[in-house]
Amino acid sequence: MSDESVYGTVSLRGTARTVHVSAVEEAVRKAAAAEIMPRHRRLADHEISEKSAPHDLVTIADRRAEEHLTAALTALLPGSAVVGEEAVHADPARYEALHGEAPVWIVDPVDGTRQFIRGEDGFGTLVALAQGGELLASWTFAPALDEMAIAVRGRGAVLDGTPLHAGSPTPDATLHVATSHPDYTTPDQKRALLGLRTDSIDPRPCGAAGLEYLAVARGTLDAVAFTWELAWDHAAGLLLVTEAGGAHMTLTGDPYRITGDNALPFTAARDGATAQRIRERLLAGG
Repeated sequence: MSDESVYGTVSLRGTARTVHVSAVEEAVRKAAAAEIMPRHRRLADHEISEKSAPHDLVTIADRRAEEHLTAALTALLPGSAVVGEEAVHADPARYEALHGEAPVWIVDPVDGTRQFIRGEDGFGTLVALAQGGELLASWTFAPALDEMAIAVRGRGAVLDGTPLHAGSPTPDATLHVATSHPDYTTPDQKRALLGLRTDSIDPRPCGAAGLEYLAVARGTLDAVAFTWELAWDHAAGLLLVTEAGGAHMTLTGDPYRITGDNALPFTAARDGATAQRIRERLLAGG
C-alpha cells in the first residue's frame, strides 16, 4: 500500500491549492540521494564547520540538501515559504514566516548532524508543511536506513506504508525517555531533567530528534523531553506522534506551538497519561 493511496493530497486552508503527498516524498528522497548519501562517511575536514557554538556543527550536506529541498518544495507549492535550519541561521528573520498565513515548509536537511559526521546511520531529513501555525503534514526520512514516515493531520501516520500506533506503556513498567543532550541544556534545564531520574523512569541523552519522535510513534520509546523549541527539530515528529495516537505538552500543560513561546522543557509521549506524568516530573525537578 503506497502512501499516495493512503493520503492522496493535502489541501491548503483558504485556497483551492493542494499538494500531493507522494510528490513531497519523492522530493525528500531525491534531495537525500543527491546531496546527503554521497557524502555519508566521505566528509572531508573542510566540509564540516561550526555555526554559533562548538557543538553546533554544519556540513556541506546540510547546506546543499536544504538548497535542493527549498527549490523542489517551493516549485510544488508556488507562493510557499521555507523555514530551514541553515537559511534561518544566515537570516533569522526568515523564522517569522511561521507566524503568517502563507503555507510554510519547515525543513531540517540533516537532523542528527553529529551522527552523520561520525558516519553513523541514525540521522534523518525532516520536512513539515504548516499554515497559520498549524501543522498539516510531515515527512520523516532516515536515508541510511531507507525508512520513510509520513503523517497527515487528521488522517493518521504511516511508516513505509504501514499504519503507526504509539499505544501505551505497560502499566507499572519503567518509562524509557530520550532527553535533550547535556551539551544543549542550561543549568535550570538540567535541574528540570533531573526530575526524570526516578526508579520508574529511565532517561538517556537523545540522538537525532526526528528519529526519537519516530520511536515514540512506533511505540519503541515511551517519551521524549526537550529543552529547545526550534521548529525544524520538532514539527515533523510532533505531528507524527500525534497522528499515531500520542500527545505532547509543555510545562504549562499546553501543546507545543511551532510559533514559539513555549514553556520549556516540553514532552511528547505515547499517550496523554504518559505525557502528563513526564510533565509532572519535569516540574518537580525544576
